[in-house]
Amino acid sequence: MSANPNPSLFRPEVGDPVSSFWRRVCQGVRLLRRQADWERFAGESWTESIMTVPLTDREHAKQGRSIGRKVFADGRDKLSVYLKRHYRLPRLHGLLATLFPGRAWSPGLQEWAHLCWAKEHGFPVPRPVAAGQFVGPWGRLQGFLAIEELHGMLPLHEAVPRAARALDPRTFARWKRGLVAELARLSRELHRRHVFHKDLYFCHFYIPEALTRTPPTGWTNRVVMIDLHRLARHPLTGPWWQIKDLAQLLFSSEVEGVTARDRVRFWKLYRRHWPAGRGPGEWIRPLVKWKWQRYRRHNQRKPSAVPYDQQRSAA
Repeated sequence: MSANPNPSLFRPEVGDPVSSFWRRVCQGVRLLRRQADWERFAGESWTESIMTVPLTDREHAKQGRSIGRKVFADGRDKLSVYLKRHYRLPRLHGLLATLFPGRAWSPGLQEWAHLCWAKEHGFPVPRPVAAGQFVGPWGRLQGFLAIEELHGMLPLHEAVPRAARALDPRTFARWKRGLVAELARLSRELHRRHVFHKDLYFCHFYIPEALTRTPPTGWTNRVVMIDLHRLARHPLTGPWWQIKDLAQLLFSSEVEGVTARDRVRFWKLYRRHWPAGRGPGEWIRPLVKWKWQRYRRHNQRKPSAVPYDQQRSAA
């Protein structure tokens, strides 16, 4: 999957200064996408303020980008989003965006496309509310993405330990079997399409907090996958990315409540229901273990040896 899997999704809006190359260079051009309810909450002049509007809370900023929660209100109605903003993107991408203004060159618009692709193919993902890139003048490039908050949901590295403490052992074992089957299904459905997440960590899967106290009757589509900014299709180099995805999931599963038996069950379920001749062979398992051990050694070398779940929560 390229950064722009469906070119028809990305066309400069009517009225933008795209009639000539020099106008784009000198005046700039913008490419915007939003849901029908976005302007009701963000206001008609949102394009002028979206890159500077103060966040409500949970802000984290580094290296020319930031993310945090922004709560918009329209009377009693509210829209809560996580707003990702990139203030300084490579000048080369800005030049390419000037030359080809109808393509997604900013991470925000690229992730919008990835979320649309995932939704279209049946993957449970958050709702993208708005995205855009601002190009120029003179090759400058900025962008943003607003994703609706997952209310009442927890990442797996928090949810699994909580369920382990809240449920009796037999119920928790049944709870895990359903969850493992759904994680295996989501991973397999991605990989059999030669599409790879590239950040397949526990903290990028969310479930309703209520499910940590009361097991669901079924897990299908109850696990939401987030952070699809690196999602990509690799038909030729797929095995390498498959190894990385599985090793990331294995590494991040080292939390309270997860056992070796759970990991073996995941592997068996992951290998089922592939198209004939395309399923992963046993040869891939030692390579996944090798990559997992590299992640562990890298983590242990970090100064303070911060636990995995704390690192990802702060990222």
